[in-house]
Amino acid sequence: MKANMARRYRLYPTREQADRLTGWSDTCRAVWNTALAQRIWAYHSARRVTLRAVDQGPELTQARREYDWLADLPAQCAQQVLRRLDAAYDNFWNRDHPAGFPQFKKKRDWGSLCFPGQAIEVRQVSRRSAQVRLPKIGWVRFRVSRPIDGTVRNATVSRDGLGWHISFGVHQPELATPPVNTGPPIGIDVGIACSVFCSADDAARQRPATLSVGEHRRLRRLERRRARQLTYAKKYAGGKYSNRLRRTNAAIAAFKARQARRRLDWNHKLTTDLAQSHGLIGIEDLSVSSMIRSAKGTVTQPGSKVRQKAGLNRSIADQGWYEIRRQLGYKTKRYGGQLIVVPAPGSSQTCCRCGARDPESRRGCGRLFACTQCGHTEHADKNASINIRDRAIHTAGRAGTGTGGGAGSQSTRSPKGRGGRRASRMREPSSPGTAA
Repeated sequence: MKANMARRYRLYPTREQADRLTGWSDTCRAVWNTALAQRIWAYHSARRVTLRAVDQGPELTQARREYDWLADLPAQCAQQVLRRLDAAYDNFWNRDHPAGFPQFKKKRDWGSLCFPGQAIEVRQVSRRSAQVRLPKIGWVRFRVSRPIDGTVRNATVSRDGLGWHISFGVHQPELATPPVNTGPPIGIDVGIACSVFCSADDAARQRPATLSVGEHRRLRRLERRRARQLTYAKKYAGGKYSNRLRRTNAAIAAFKARQARRRLDWNHKLTTDLAQSHGLIGIEDLSVSSMIRSAKGTVTQPGSKVRQKAGLNRSIADQGWYEIRRQLGYKTKRYGGQLIVVPAPGSSQTCCRCGARDPESRRGCGRLFACTQCGHTEHADKNASINIRDRAIHTAGRAGTGTGGGAGSQSTRSPKGRGGRRASRMREPSSPGTAA
């Protein structure tokens, strides 16, 4: 019985509990880096030996007897680190998964702790408050913002700029007859000037700013202050962070976490509404990671338009295009719909009425599309969304799934061949490196 749903809540540990959780997260990071370094060494130096969690488990048990700081970590958490490393390798070798080679975790990364379901216990205290019992810590309070509704299979304790959180992996029984969504098909076009434009709408669904004017001004001041403090620390303190610099970093992290939370909230509301209202959703197959690659340059050899490209990269990353596609992938399955991923080239240059493709129909980055063949004029993003919808309907009809209902996500892009994985494997680190 595996978890098929997640529930995330705000956790309120005491000062002593928070300090211990922080120490445990550092220990988990050390276990991850050590296990990853050992696997890389075994593969490159020991005749391509592939290690798994079952091979490294006995060595972990022996290390817990020798080091007190490692023995203080619950054994279940250390074992979960090895299992997560196995999953990272499995995703890397999966041709259909976009994950790359597992990376070493740095100290500045927010840590997390994983507990199996049999190691924790949850009890309700009041209507909005509950407690979870963690090994070696005891009962910790968390806020019940929504019911758990299911059997808890695991729990992950994490921390960001706003505080501690706990995520429960919950199993909910599946329906005997899955739902069938008979809503009309729709195509969505994502962008920067217009966040999302749906083919069935007359206006764009624009995401509000994630930070207000005052918050943005405050964030800029904090970033300038951090730059001055970093310069002072490198010049006079040998790179050692002062308490003021740590407080500045914490304030910046709180702003970034609040910004990410607001972006995620809007994306969830958008994708839920689309998945519930439409049986077939078409979306472009965008390679976001390739689109946000920065133009490189140095002081001696400056690149071309590096600052302009950096600003475009930030705008693309702020929209969360891949997150919208990821959420639609599992929400369409939940509500009985279907997500079709179609090729992106030509969607904004093709007329949705006559089908003629001409770059002159849309000049520059304007919002107006004027077909040079039939004279049809339309909002450029709506024209693109209609083309995406038509391509999705054509793909669904060719696959024999129809235009309404059906679960799952289909893509017209062929999965990665072994050549792509072989090229990625050649970029693996040839030495364990330094484990932080």
